[in-house]
Amino acid sequence: MKRGRQVGERPEGPARRRGVRVSLPLTLRRGAVPWESQRATWRQARPAAIAAALKRASARPSGNWYVVGASGDVRADRPAGRTVAGTEVVLWRDERGAVRAGPGACPHLGAPLKDAPVRCGRLICHWHGLPLDGSPFAGWEPWPAYDDGVLVWVRLDRVGGEEPTERPPVPPRPPAGSAVAAVYTGAGACEPQDVVANRLDPWHGAWLHPYSFVDLEVLAAPGDDVPDEEDALVVRVSFKVAGRAVVPVTAVFTAPGPRTVTMRIAEGEGTGSVVETHATPLTGAGAARPRTAVVEAVVATSDRPGFAVARAVAPLLRPAMRSTAGRLWRDDLAYAERRWRLRSTGRFPG
Repeated sequence: MKRGRQVGERPEGPARRRGVRVSLPLTLRRGAVPWESQRATWRQARPAAIAAALKRASARPSGNWYVVGASGDVRADRPAGRTVAGTEVVLWRDERGAVRAGPGACPHLGAPLKDAPVRCGRLICHWHGLPLDGSPFAGWEPWPAYDDGVLVWVRLDRVGGEEPTERPPVPPRPPAGSAVAAVYTGAGACEPQDVVANRLDPWHGAWLHPYSFVDLEVLAAPGDDVPDEEDALVVRVSFKVAGRAVVPVTAVFTAPGPRTVTMRIAEGEGTGSVVETHATPLTGAGAARPRTAVVEAVVATSDRPGFAVARAVAPLLRPAMRSTAGRLWRDDLAYAERRWRLRSTGRFPG
């Protein structure tokens, strides 16, 4: 296949003379067209196919595990408060650094435990001093929690209603030592299915996000009734950098659970990198105005020698990674919220 000229190639120099091509991972687009002249994708983005993929994802087990935030959000010096499906949750770390979780209301008189101080790994209620070390005590019962190194999960069996599992279904990721991870968190007025449906519609990418994506083409999609073995969407797309400079990749979208969609770079720069999107309900089932949290983990990797430098300055990269995800999710949450409004009023055409 003929490729565009590589930006930054150096035809001379010691590395080039040794037979090693030094280049930046950029390509100059050829035959670029204005946004309005790009190939329409509405015929390919068939509502029935998206609905069928969503139905299959919704039927997959979760073990009652819910993502509640980034690993760094749960600290040893203070608790973190979350709400999952209308259930108040408090999380903190004990003296060994393990995550502890349980009901967010003190069993004594209902004080908000998210405001309680942590001392020597114990959560101490600031109303009357009731101490919690993460074990059952005084009517307070812990919930299983899991820190996978990037995200924190909590298992809520009463909420999920499924057969519980010992650990959450963490999708495959690049090894931690060879990757840079950043987590974005946002929220919108919709249900988890609206977030998942957005991610199972990659056809909107170059239209809704022209500042980030161009030349998008869905190479393979499962059928409505007979999905392929992995139930995967395979997409070829270029990430915009500046002007005509882009980074072309092939990405694979899968939905391993009812509230999770992953995008894995299969070919191109950053092969093996993963974007995990988790949709966690904030309100209870049947809420008149539902709200859903989007927790998205971007786990980037590269086999380029220079990526070791990127890992070394990861704290400087993470804010930029979160900012990029946030810009995309401003559009995607508007999509999800619109979908819910139409569904809730019986006007959704899909």
